[in-house]
Amino acid sequence: MFKWSFLSILTVAGTLPCGLHVSIGAAPAVAATSVARWTPRATDTWQWQLRGTLDSSYEVDVYDVDLVDTPQATIDRLHQQNRRVVCYFSAGSWEKFRDDAGAIPAADQGKTLKGWDDERWLDIRSAGVRRFMTERRLDLAVKKRCDGVEPDNVDGYANDTGFPLTAHEQLVYNRFLAAEAHRRNLAVGLKNDLDQVEALAGDFDFAVNEQCHEFEECGKQRPFTAKGKPIFNAEYKPDYRDNRMNARTRLCAAAKAAGIHTLVLPLALDGSFRFSCDTP
Repeated sequence: MFKWSFLSILTVAGTLPCGLHVSIGAAPAVAATSVARWTPRATDTWQWQLRGTLDSSYEVDVYDVDLVDTPQATIDRLHQQNRRVVCYFSAGSWEKFRDDAGAIPAADQGKTLKGWDDERWLDIRSAGVRRFMTERRLDLAVKKRCDGVEPDNVDGYANDTGFPLTAHEQLVYNRFLAAEAHRRNLAVGLKNDLDQVEALAGDFDFAVNEQCHEFEECGKQRPFTAKGKPIFNAEYKPDYRDNRMNARTRLCAAAKAAGIHTLVLPLALDGSFRFSCDTP
């Protein structure tokens, strides 16, 4: 299943982001706020673009863009357009191309991700990895005034990581990420990790999925719809793009019936084309 290892941002209509965070040493302290954390709605629509100049012209509730590389002015402009911002980051892999890659010791880096030579799986049991994610990722999301976060690569236990990770350890780590995001008044989405959706749907505020239609896995997302939480889905199959033999027509009918917000997008997520099943 295709996966992006970029920091990105989801944006959804509503009030401006809330929550202040102050970091004191290794133990972050989150300032109290009287403004409620953003609650994503099952009806929210979205757009996802991680590369190229952002096209902010779509009349949608949600924008998904890269956190680290997206200028603050772009995030602020999306808020001015009544969008919400959720910051995407890789919570389960070391990224060689990031400026702060040296902050994660080699001992916490496992095997290379299949198809991603500049990334390595992380030992999610490590206190250092957790500190990196809270101080360098979640705190950055607050600093950039994001409404929520979307941690990626949170299914290492089901992959050949080089570490003896268990399903229980993955659940503990994913719940740690969700709790830390919530402490910062950030909504948090579960990225893929379909086999643990039933256990985690109560901890997360929305789901982001890739290719569940193509691989006939969308049924595993039902715990989110049952709780009134949105599922944002992207599909990349060329037949969907070209509507070959009415493939996209059938796709959108299935997505609407399941209550899933499905987009057909380029694999590069560069904004070069977009077909939305939410659009007539």
